[in-house]
Amino acid sequence: MADNTTQKNIDKKRKKMQRRQRIKFFRLIFACVVLSLLGSAILFLGMGVYKVGNAIYTEFSSMYDGYNERKNARSGPVDPQFEGYTNILILGVDDGQQGEQQADTILVLSFSNDTGKTRLISIPRDTWINSNANTGKLGAMYSWGGANLMVRQVSSLLGISIHQFVIIDMKTFVDLIDVLGGIDIYVEENMDYEDPNSGLSIHIEQGYQHLNGEECQKYLRYRGEKLGDVGRVQRQQKFIKALYAKVLQLETIPKLPAIADIFRNRMETSAEIFDSAHLANVLRRMNSESPTTTMLPGYENSEGLWIPNFPEIQTRMSEIFPSQDIVPQEESESEEEN
Repeated sequence: MADNTTQKNIDKKRKKMQRRQRIKFFRLIFACVVLSLLGSAILFLGMGVYKVGNAIYTEFSSMYDGYNERKNARSGPVDPQFEGYTNILILGVDDGQQGEQQADTILVLSFSNDTGKTRLISIPRDTWINSNANTGKLGAMYSWGGANLMVRQVSSLLGISIHQFVIIDMKTFVDLIDVLGGIDIYVEENMDYEDPNSGLSIHIEQGYQHLNGEECQKYLRYRGEKLGDVGRVQRQQKFIKALYAKVLQLETIPKLPAIADIFRNRMETSAEIFDSAHLANVLRRMNSESPTTTMLPGYENSEGLWIPNFPEIQTRMSEIFPSQDIVPQEESESEEEN
C-alpha cells in the first residue's frame, strides 16, 4: 500500500515537472515568436526610416543644388577675396515714365563679417553703363533684366562680389519707416517741388524735422537745382546713417516682429533659408559705429548722365576693401580693346 502511494507521488511529481517543462518550452517559443516579430517590425521600421530619411536627404540635396544654381545665376563667380564681407545690393524701385519699374535708389551695403563695421556705396541712378552686353542708364536696366541683371552690372561696375540683394518699393518703404516711428533728420534746404504728371508734391521746410514714411520718401526723391543727383545721393547717405542709428535704438526692439513681417512678406530678396544663419550672425555683429559712406566716383556730363571714373573707382574700392586687387570689368574690357 505504501509502495502504491509512493509511486503515485512520484508519478504526480513527474507529471508536474513535465507540465512545467512544457510551459517553459511554450514560453520560450512565445518569446522567440515575439522577438522575431519585434525584430521584423524594427527592421521594417528601420527600412521605412531609411527610405524616409533618404527621400528627405535627396530632396534637401536637390533644394541646395537648386539654391546654388540660382545663386550662381544671379551673382556669377564669387571672388574669394570678398569672403570676409557680406555685400548687399539695395534697390529702391519706382514706376518709370512708361509704367515700368526702375531702380530709383541704388546702394551697396557692405558688412565686415569679423568686425561688423558697415560701409555704404551710393550709385546715382543715371550712371551711364557702356559695356559689351548692355548700354544705358543703370537705373533703367532694372526694367530690362530685374535684380539679377542689376547685381551683375553693379558687381562689374565696382569690381566687387555682390552676395545678396533686397528690393523695396516706395509703398513698402513708407510703411517700414512708419513702423519704426519716423526718422529725425536735418533738412538742408526748403524743398518745394511739383510734378503733376507723376503726382509728386514735395513741401518740406529747412531745419531739424521728424519725418514720417511719406515725408521720408519725398525727402529722398527730391532733386534740387544746385547739386542735382549728387545732392540726392548725399541725402540718401545721410538718411541711411539716421536710419541705421534708429534701428540700433532700444525702442526698436518691440517693433522687430512687425519689421520682420514686412521683410518676409513685402520685400523681394535673394536671401533663402540657407543664408539665414549667416545673415543672422552678420546682423548680430552690427557695429554701433555709423556706416562709412562713399559715392561712385565720376562726373555729371551736359546731358545729366553720371560718367564713372574707373581708375578712381578702383582706388576707392581698394580703400573700402583693404588688401584687395580690384579692377572694374568695364575698365578691363576697354584696355583689352585698346
